[in-house]
Amino acid sequence: METAALLKKYNVAAPRYTSYPTVPYWDNENFNANGWLANVAITYESHKDEGISLYIHLPFCESLCTYCGCNTRITKNHSIEVPYINALLTEWRMYVDVLREKPKLKELHLGGGTPTFFSAENLGLLVNGILQNSTLVPDAEFSFEAHPANTTSEHLTMLYSLGFKRLSLGIQDFDPKVQFLINRFQTSQQVAVVTAKAREIGYTSVNFDLIYGLPGQTIQGLADTIGAVIDMQPDRIAFYSYAHVPWLKPGQRHYTEKDLPTGDEKFTLYQFGRQLLDGAGYKDVGMDHFALNSDSLFQAMTEQKLHRNFMGYTNQHTHLLIGLGVSSISDSWTAFAQNPKTVEDYLNKIEQSILPVEKGHFLTGEDLEVRKHILNLMCKENTVYNEGIPEQVYGRLLPLLRDKLIWVTEKEIRITTKGRSFLRNVCMAFDEKLWLKQPKTQLFSSSI
Repeated sequence: METAALLKKYNVAAPRYTSYPTVPYWDNENFNANGWLANVAITYESHKDEGISLYIHLPFCESLCTYCGCNTRITKNHSIEVPYINALLTEWRMYVDVLREKPKLKELHLGGGTPTFFSAENLGLLVNGILQNSTLVPDAEFSFEAHPANTTSEHLTMLYSLGFKRLSLGIQDFDPKVQFLINRFQTSQQVAVVTAKAREIGYTSVNFDLIYGLPGQTIQGLADTIGAVIDMQPDRIAFYSYAHVPWLKPGQRHYTEKDLPTGDEKFTLYQFGRQLLDGAGYKDVGMDHFALNSDSLFQAMTEQKLHRNFMGYTNQHTHLLIGLGVSSISDSWTAFAQNPKTVEDYLNKIEQSILPVEKGHFLTGEDLEVRKHILNLMCKENTVYNEGIPEQVYGRLLPLLRDKLIWVTEKEIRITTKGRSFLRNVCMAFDEKLWLKQPKTQLFSSSI
């Protein structure tokens, strides 16, 4: 079957599998904060030498990018910066108290929102506060997300001095028409300046985020965008599908479905973009991610060391991920927890000295087994059942096998080259929660 026909066939609502079970299928009724903290302590004690991952959510933005599906707070009031930082540091101390020592940091990521909404001085206040209550493993990696239009030399210099070597810039598209519709403005010149300055300072990996399927997007516009991006030679590129979920993100009603490239148009954008990246030397690392041969993410893939968590693909593997801040999700390997989704609820819990977890899930033995196979497929493109592939899983895999998206033996499932664009669809065959309770409304974005 031709690729275009396969894209149409498998373009269904599908989880992105940054976790299993996925968030809509968490058993929140049986979750509690004390049990969560017990899981955190046990996991840390068992794996303390490898270090932990730390994600900090900085939700503030001065204007709403209407395409965005992240948890954000739109404001121009920068007086919120220090109170929010103080709350983050209080939450971090709560976890340090549970761990009963300064934990080793292996991975630190500042996400948003717009981390560069915060002044360089206040970002320094935040990171120094974290580092005062932690130690670093030798290969620790620090990274942050930034808006090209407000990232200054001071931001780059301050964070580099604190150990940050990786930078991710949200580009999305340079076409002025698309930028107007999604209310996201930055020029290729601004991006080039920030990228060049980062490299001059000493940053070793720069990522650009690009989106296909945006309102008003055209082949020519995408070609111009990717051409400008290739000229700047970022080390990594995330090229992912726009998720149209206006029932969750009302800002997406700034435009209508008529503005969106759908069907053949969107498939063409996807295939065209991938071809341009491949032709420029960017290797397909995993779902939506591309990297140059010299980048650590590509090297992790070739060495079978790629890992995936709530932050996406990473070359750092840890069993404990702690998320700080509004809506952040934590993962102790045997449990998940998520913080409140509003700034007010988050700050209120911190002010009451309550660990700000709102919901979560304790993984069963079956959950851990399914998680293992989905993670293997996402990161290594194969997985093995010691006792043979379960009958129900094999039955769900048959259409994918007939379409040559996977290769299957009695015990092993392997993704084929053609199947790499359909990772989400393959993983759905293993998702017991999803098959047990089919959603009555659309919970996930389309896979293509």
